[in-house]
Amino acid sequence: MKSPFWRALLLLVVSLTSWLARHAAAEPLQGLTRAAPETIGLLSARLKLIDRAVEDAIRAGEIPGAVVLVARRGRIGYRKALGSRALDPQREAMTEDTIFDVASLTKVLATAPAIMLLVEDARLRLDDRVKRYLPKFTGGGKDSVTVRQLLTHYSGLRPDFDLSKPWSGYEAALEELWNETTQSEPGKEFAYSDLNFIALGEIVRTVSGKPLDVFARERIYSGLGMSRTSFRPPAEWLPRIAPTESRARSLQYLKGHDSSAGAQEILRGEVHDPTAWRMGGVAGHAGLFSCARDIAIYAQMLLNHGTYGSRRIFAPLTVEAMTTPRSPRGALPLRGLGWDIDTGYSSPRGDLLEGGYGHTGFTGTSLWIYPAGEAFIIVLSNRVHPEGKGDATHLRGVVANIVATAIADAQ
Repeated sequence: MKSPFWRALLLLVVSLTSWLARHAAAEPLQGLTRAAPETIGLLSARLKLIDRAVEDAIRAGEIPGAVVLVARRGRIGYRKALGSRALDPQREAMTEDTIFDVASLTKVLATAPAIMLLVEDARLRLDDRVKRYLPKFTGGGKDSVTVRQLLTHYSGLRPDFDLSKPWSGYEAALEELWNETTQSEPGKEFAYSDLNFIALGEIVRTVSGKPLDVFARERIYSGLGMSRTSFRPPAEWLPRIAPTESRARSLQYLKGHDSSAGAQEILRGEVHDPTAWRMGGVAGHAGLFSCARDIAIYAQMLLNHGTYGSRRIFAPLTVEAMTTPRSPRGALPLRGLGWDIDTGYSSPRGDLLEGGYGHTGFTGTSLWIYPAGEAFIIVLSNRVHPEGKGDATHLRGVVANIVATAIADAQ
């Protein structure tokens, strides 16, 4: 029988091992652990209204369910999954670790930051003409378009490709891009365009020598521990991925058509955006899958001026450049480098938050970061499931208003 000394030593070792295991598991989140709302200046009674807002949206048929995360001062004050992850072919409960097709959040979680890392690496400049990096990006008014104009949506390009044309493949998409003509003089008018970010994704590939998905994984996600963020997610993620709608319905948004039997099946783990799908699942404007935890890490990194834990991803001035107005002088609406600041797409800001930056995704996702309050709001839904009839616009604004009124020490 062991002596009291050895029993005490064994107990100490077990306790220490347990402590290390707990903290090793929590390490990737670093400061982003849960906290009682009042300890980070949030009113818990107000945050509870988010439950009702999401439930109202579910009852109205606007979304099947959602994951909402609110953080302040490096801690999570609210994180909850409500409603259903899937309705068809069978109902599944939403979970906090659900992975979503984040659609146009790809622009600010992958493409814009990749471009800015290349700026930091002295591989490109924002006011260079795009044709310096993509020599075929000429003619049709495109010769004077700059990288900055692509990032701010002041390039003059139209919003999307017409998918009634039967092209397929990444290189075929580039041929379509080379043939595009501007619809307005570059630098004069704001027009939100996926084509801008398709071009930016190709700049990343050309300048870095690596496809966008590889570059983003190596330079951003791996360093931050964003282990559930990826283009073309692996098969083992499928049970946790929120489904969207059928390929046949998604193609209709851009005049595409597919009458095959397989096109009627609900998409799960395959990109919803029809152009990104035709391009093979990796594109500068859409294609990324992620979850609330990973997006929270990324948002906190930006609030930390480019660092998270011991890792620095961006220089502080790079974050400032991305997230403050960079539209042409005197022009409205206001855009940062990739980020929305004050446009008709600013629904995630709500009515009460003054300032900040964010972005939305067509599938029902959004992120709004509010530096003045040291806070951010993530709303993830698959509003297009199962028949493309939902709408998360109202919910985004309502949640933002709730968070604004929950900040107890706003100046």
